[in-house]
Parts: sequence; structure tokens; C-alpha cells
Amino acid sequence: MDLFAPEPKVLSVSELTRSVRSLLESEIGRVWVEGEIANYRKQASGHQYFTLKDDRSQISCVLFYRPGRQLKQVLLSDGMQVQVRGEMTVYEARGQYQLNVSLVQAAGVGLLHAKFEALKRKLEAEGLFDQARKRLLPKFPVRIGIVTSPTGAAIRDMLNILQRRAPWVDVLINPVRVQGDGAAEEIAAAIAEFNDFEKQSLPGVDVIVVCRGGGSAEDLWEFNEEILVRAIYDSGIPVVSAVGHEIDFSISDFVADLRAPTPSAAAELMVPDATELRARFSQTHGYLQRRLSVMLERWNSRLEFIARSVLFREPARRVEELSQKLDQTGESLDRGLQTRLSAQKQRVEALLGVIRQHRPDQVIKLKQKELSGVSMQLNETALAGIAACRHRLQRVENVLRVLGPQATLERGYSITTTTGGSLIRSVNETVPQLRVVTQLRDGKFESEICEPGINP
Repeated sequence: MDLFAPEPKVLSVSELTRSVRSLLESEIGRVWVEGEIANYRKQASGHQYFTLKDDRSQISCVLFYRPGRQLKQVLLSDGMQVQVRGEMTVYEARGQYQLNVSLVQAAGVGLLHAKFEALKRKLEAEGLFDQARKRLLPKFPVRIGIVTSPTGAAIRDMLNILQRRAPWVDVLINPVRVQGDGAAEEIAAAIAEFNDFEKQSLPGVDVIVVCRGGGSAEDLWEFNEEILVRAIYDSGIPVVSAVGHEIDFSISDFVADLRAPTPSAAAELMVPDATELRARFSQTHGYLQRRLSVMLERWNSRLEFIARSVLFREPARRVEELSQKLDQTGESLDRGLQTRLSAQKQRVEALLGVIRQHRPDQVIKLKQKELSGVSMQLNETALAGIAACRHRLQRVENVLRVLGPQATLERGYSITTTTGGSLIRSVNETVPQLRVVTQLRDGKFESEICEPGINP
């Protein structure tokens, strides 16, 4: 025995249990666990106790009742497969670790919800839920096509409401399965058959209803399948989605032209109430009858007035008076026209007299003679001016010929320029190796300056 060894730390059971509890709560904390319920019991306090197990292990669970907490929980029972969310902890009185549960849902609900949201986001991005493409339902449908189970309560409720509200409507049922594998394909095919009614030898329908009664998320899942959603989108006939209860939503609801909270509500939304229509017809009939009576009384009064008038009692005399008045008006127009014509004739004759008095033909001949004289004078003046200009031009030409550079060259002089054509007037303008051109009387030649010129 080592007398100098440190004494070990001895924990009480409570201390050890609290350490384990602290470790579990800090290291594991909140978790989701799936398993089968066993040993379920519910206490008078409202607390629920059960064991969650799988084929290899189990864990104790407790779901405490908290007044005022409104959680959507499933009804628990032994054998149920569930998913629970809770905090790992230790029940210190027994030294037993357990899961304090805060939420319970049926196994598979979380996966279904994730699939629902993923498909919803995908189809929404493609524009399948766009409100602008949705169509209004016909106000007075003549024939309604229903896609549903022929044995469910939903179809019975719809038929009763349709018969009560709109007995004139024909109903065509395309029976399908609304739950289980392959149900979505059947419903999609039924919608396509209603759209292709001529090829299917079916009567055309004004609106299609896809419906079923309530159920769990798994029961309603077929109405979230992509094949069914796209069949509703591709339908050329307006589609009403009436699936489950008011709180249930499926992707079919988002793509349909109208979402009804229940099948019964769909029947009420699609057709008007015959009782209300009769009341409106009766009200409109009374209004039209009253308006017609007022109009008839008004026209009768006018007819009586006309019958009592002189025009109605003596129409022939009235026509004769108007004919006589027409004749008088015609005569007045004739007299006025003759007077106007006579006045215009007198005015024309006066103007002719003035013209004859001034003899414009003689005035024209005189002016033509004057114009001829002026024309001759202008021609003579122009010729004299041209001759004077020619004489002056000849004198200037002679002067230029004597004083021009060509005459200077003829006398033995020369003109020197650069190759660019600039005139060289002084030896100071020359430099060695400058190329120059010398113009003589009978031609030109180039040369190069060896030394610049020297002033005398």
C-alpha cells in the first residue's frame, strides 16, 4: 500500500447522476429519434410516458402536459411508428436517462413534408402556379366532370348539393382510386380523357373537379405527385381541386384554376343556387313588368293626344296647306333668281362699254413699237461696250507681252527656283548642296549649289 498516494475523490450518487445529466444535456441536447412506441400510458395529470424502441435498443420517453400549449400531436398508442423531438436528460430519482419529448409526428411525415416543399418550389419556379394563367369558371355550367372514388362520401355529398342547387346540371363521373400506388396516374389519365372527350366518345364537360375526402398526409399524398399536377396544368378545361378538409393543402390546389376547401364547398362554388336564381328571376320579372306598364301607359297617352289633334283628324287638309306653301316658295325662288340674273347682265354690259372706250388693242400696238425701239438701242449700246472692252484687253495684252517674264527670258535673262518651285531672289537664300532649277528662254536645267553666293 502506497501511503503517499492521493486519496481518490468519492462522489455521492446524486453528484454522479447530476454529472451524467449535465454531460448528456450539453453534449447531446435536442435530437430527433424514430422508433416504435411500447408501454404507453397516460396519467391523470396529462403527462404521457412510453418507451421508444427498435430491434436492438430502447429509451424511456416522457411528454409533459403543459396548460396553454397548443401543439398538433398525434394520438399515441402501442405499436405506432413515430418520430419524436426532445432533450436528452436524466431522471435523477432513478438514475435513468430519458428523452423529454416536445413534439411527436407519425414516421415519414418529415420526409413527405420535405418532398412536398421541394416539388412545390420546382413547379413554382416553372410558373405552374402563376395566377395570370388561371381561368374563371363558367357561371352556368351545363355538364360537370368529377374525378374521384365512386364509393366515397365526397361524391355523395357533391351529388346531393348539385341536385339541390342546380338540378339542370349533368354530372359525368370518371371513377378512379384516390389513394395508394398508381392512384395519381389514374387521376391524371381521367383528366386527360375528359379533355380528349371526342376521341373517348364522351360528352364534353364545362369544368372538371378532382376531389376526395379527408385523411392523413400519407392518404392525401397522391395529390402531390408531379404527374397529376402536370395533368391539371395541361388541361384545356378549367379544373377545381377539392382535396381533404379545409386545413389540408396539396400541390394540386396550387396549380388548379380554383381551390375548394372541401368537396361540398366545390359543389357550392361551381353552380349557382336555384332558389336564389328563382328569387332573382322573380324580382327581375316584377321590375320588367312595372317598367313595361309605365311605358305602355306613356305610349297610350301619346296616341290619345295624337288622335285628338287636328293633324290626325284632318290630314288631307294639312297636306294641301303644305303643298300650297311649297308652290309659293318655288315662285319666290324663281323671282329672286331672275332678278339676280338681270343685275349681273347689266354689270357685264357696263364693263364691256368701258373696255371698248379705252381700245386696249391700239394701246398694245403702241407699247409694242416703243419696246422695239428700246430693244434696238440696247443692242447698239451692248455692241459698243463689247468693242471698247476688246480694245482695252488688246492693249493690256501688249503691255504684258513686253513686261512679262517670257519677254525677259527672250532677252537673255534666266529665272532660278528651288525644286519645290520657290523663287530664289538673293544669294543669301542658297546653301551648299541645294538643288535648284534654272529656267532659260528655250528650256530649264537642274544644278546643285557647291558654294553659296558671295555678295559683291
